[in-house]
Amino acid sequence: MQFAATIESARGIRAAQQERSVGLVPTMGYLHEGHVSLVRRCREENEITLVSIYVNPTQFGPGEDLERYPRDLGRDLAILEDEGADLVFAPGDAELYPSGFSTYVEEERLSRVMCGASRPGHFRGVCTIVAKLFNILTPHRAYFGRKDYQQLQIIRRMTRDLHIPVEVIGCPIVRESDGLARSSRNGYLTPEERQRAASINRALKLIQRRSAEGQDDTASLRETALASLREEASIEPEYLDIRDAETLETLETVDRPAVAAIAAPVGAARLIDNVQLEPPAERGGNRP
Repeated sequence: MQFAATIESARGIRAAQQERSVGLVPTMGYLHEGHVSLVRRCREENEITLVSIYVNPTQFGPGEDLERYPRDLGRDLAILEDEGADLVFAPGDAELYPSGFSTYVEEERLSRVMCGASRPGHFRGVCTIVAKLFNILTPHRAYFGRKDYQQLQIIRRMTRDLHIPVEVIGCPIVRESDGLARSSRNGYLTPEERQRAASINRALKLIQRRSAEGQDDTASLRETALASLREEASIEPEYLDIRDAETLETLETVDRPAVAAIAAPVGAARLIDNVQLEPPAERGGNRP
């Protein structure tokens, strides 16, 4: 496994790989099984597997957890060595945001709702860093977890709109045994908060089950899930939305592929999760 901390060294290594299929797994490090699943999928589908590790400051807002976001580069490198990654790109801030930096990439429709409504500038930071990584590492494919569903759709839109020749692949959410989506921020939870957090996925599964049974009114589905969250775990979500799976537009009924998505504060952690919903004509099995 090779390691690069500078753009120049990463491009030098990539120059020798141009005739081979290359996949990229962008991460902020502190790897867990969700990240590992992306690396394994990438290895299955590409000759070369690249992984980036970078805690991107431009996607954190004032008062968010940039400074305390968990980091352990040595542990991450050991995991990636075991998983057979070919190149790890782990630059510092000055490498990616040099003095005088003033150019950003911003998607202006999908990024205004859900997480974007409460985290202004977050997705501008995401789009900027992903565009940089695509430009520096020139992968053929890039792998993202569906836990960050809005992010996945925004990156797909960005690559389409800017004609970036990278196939963006969404991969299934990896969960704990009780359904909680794997996240680096789960480490912020106390044991009591960890138990409460499991109710988030149960509320989403309740929406998915009721929808599969024929209840299509999104307001009713949403209220059922909110009542479950409040009663079971005293959780008041930042948002709980049912939206078009591609455009993220709000829906009155589940009459097309949709996503039920949530962001909820639990202790010091802000947790997100989602499940996909099918319209009546396409039902017959729920997706993770």
